[in-house]
Amino acid sequence: MLRGTIGILFLASLALARVGYGPGEQDWGYVDVRPGAHMFYWLYYTTADVVQYTDRPLVIWLQGGPGASSTGYGNFEELGPLTLEGEERNFTWVRNYNVLFIDNPVGSGFSYVDDQSLLTKTNEEIANDLVTFMKEFYRRHPEFQLIDLHIFSESYGGKMAAEFAYVLDKEIKLGNIVCQLKSAGLGDAWISPIDSMISWAPYLWDIGAVDREGERRVAAATELTRIALDEGRFVDSTNLWGYTEQVISEVTYGIDFYNVLFKKTYRDAMAKIQDLRMDRPS
Repeated sequence: MLRGTIGILFLASLALARVGYGPGEQDWGYVDVRPGAHMFYWLYYTTADVVQYTDRPLVIWLQGGPGASSTGYGNFEELGPLTLEGEERNFTWVRNYNVLFIDNPVGSGFSYVDDQSLLTKTNEEIANDLVTFMKEFYRRHPEFQLIDLHIFSESYGGKMAAEFAYVLDKEIKLGNIVCQLKSAGLGDAWISPIDSMISWAPYLWDIGAVDREGERRVAAATELTRIALDEGRFVDSTNLWGYTEQVISEVTYGIDFYNVLFKKTYRDAMAKIQDLRMDRPS
């Protein structure tokens, strides 16, 4: 009976699928999550070899920041069907799942507000907007109500995904939304930044990316950040966090923060180090 229901909803929603930018069928548009607050999404229907796309789960991708664009960075730089250069990506998630990129919170990417006072200020407000978004998304795509939903995120998106999943689960239990929420995945979640930073120096030493002097310099910059944070000097601590990353780039000769196995040419690394030296705080 459930499979028959999915089939009916699948046929009813075919009109929404469009040919977009890249392989496979897609849908995109705006949802007004509050008066004057407009959230943009980009849905990729899976290109998996299945009878119908509802045979595969729906995956939501939330970028970090807060303020980074899921439809931009997450889509073209990480897991969408095309790279930033417009070439097909052979490891795209769309090959296995339906992927929904959401520019969140409002003000990120193509999402916008009519007045800056409508920008969100807390993770709870962000989560409430996302739940409102999902209610309208399911109204437009009712077939997805009956298939598994997984929420994935990275960096600051880890905070948003956790709160979003929590609020969504409450709404499901209250009967305010039909949704098959199964999991929330937090990738390199920026939940406690200082705790992440404290791990950097020993981690870089353990993988052989720095010598003892490099480890000492990273640890020293991290300690300055921790002191500023403990003293409530949040602007200073944020700037010192950036400075710590500059130190890491210098002592590792330009290691990639998202993939420590990524190798850069010596020329590129030295050019980056020179730029960092010019920006170093006195």
